[in-house]
Amino acid sequence: MSVAEKNTNDDGESRVSVFVPCYNHGPFVERCLRSIFAQTLPPRHLLVIDDGSTDDSKNIIERVLKDCPFPSKLISRENRGLCATLNEAIEHMDAEYFAYIGSDDIWFPDFLKERQKLLDSRSNAVLAFGNAYLLDDEDNVIESTADWARADYVDGDAVEMLLRISVPNSTSVCYRRAALDDRRWNQDSKLEDYELYLQLAHDGEFAFDPQVLSAWRMHGYNVSGDLEMMLGEVLETQSHVAKLVGWNADKLAAIHRHTRFHFAEDLARRGYRAKAAKLFVSSLTGEPIKSIARMSARLLIPQTVLRWRAKSSQRKDAERLSLDHVLNNR
Repeated sequence: MSVAEKNTNDDGESRVSVFVPCYNHGPFVERCLRSIFAQTLPPRHLLVIDDGSTDDSKNIIERVLKDCPFPSKLISRENRGLCATLNEAIEHMDAEYFAYIGSDDIWFPDFLKERQKLLDSRSNAVLAFGNAYLLDDEDNVIESTADWARADYVDGDAVEMLLRISVPNSTSVCYRRAALDDRRWNQDSKLEDYELYLQLAHDGEFAFDPQVLSAWRMHGYNVSGDLEMMLGEVLETQSHVAKLVGWNADKLAAIHRHTRFHFAEDLARRGYRAKAAKLFVSSLTGEPIKSIARMSARLLIPQTVLRWRAKSSQRKDAERLSLDHVLNNR
C-alpha cells in the first residue's frame, strides 16, 4: 500500500495546515518533507516557501513534492528572513489548526494526529506542544527534552514556565489558527517563537503532550557567546511584550531579575563562572533561598570536577543513538 493510499484510508478528517520554511537546507529538506508525507493523519494542505536559498534546496523541493499525497504548493522568492516568511505563510492558512516545521527537522508519523486530538479536547488551548529529540547534523540523537523538561514543561497556564525560559521546541508545536488572528512573529526579534509564546500565553492555555513526536536539528554554536547574546534578546523581548500585555514596571523588573538569575545558572553549569558570578550578584533579589544556595554551590565547584563532567559528557556523545535506530524501535 502506498503512502497516499495509507493516509487517505485513515479515520478522521484533517483540520491542520502545515508550513515548511526553507533556507539552504538541501541536505535535510527531503527527509523533512517525507516525514510530513508519512503522517497517519495527513495535513489538509502543505505550503513550502523557499526563502531565497542559494543551494539546491528549491530543486530538491520541486522533485520531492511530486510525490506529495495531498495538496501542496511551493513559493520560491528572494530572502526575507524566518519571521517575515512565517507571517507570509499564516495568511495562506485557513484550516482550524496550523503547524510549521523547519526544513531540517522531522515529525514522527503520529505527530499531526496527536496534536489535532489534543487541541480538539482543549477548547481553551491556544497551542499544543510536547517533547522532542535534539539531533546533530548526522542524525545522531543528542538528547531528548523529556530528559530534563519533566519538571519544567507545564500543562495549562504557561506564563511562569516561559519566564523560567522553559520554551516549547518549535517543531513540537501546533497552533489554533484563530489564536494567531491578532498575533504575529516579530520580524525584529532573533527569538521569533519566544515573543509569540509570551503573547499567546497571555491569551490562553498551552496543552502539553509528554510524548516525543518530533526531532529538532541543533547545529553547532558557541555556548558562551550565544548565551550572552540570548540574554540580551530575552530581556528585550520581555520588555516588548510587557507593553502588549500590560505588565507594570515593577513586574517587568522582577521578571528581568529572574531571567538574569536563570542565565547565571546556565553559564555556571557550562563552566563560565566569572560571567555567571557577575550576573548572579545582580539578580539575587526575590530568588528563593534554595535557588541561591544551589547557584552558590555551582560557583564553588572545583575545575577538576567540571573537567570530569566534560569528559563524561564526551563519553555519552560517543554512545549517541541514531535517529534511524530510534524510529525503528518505536
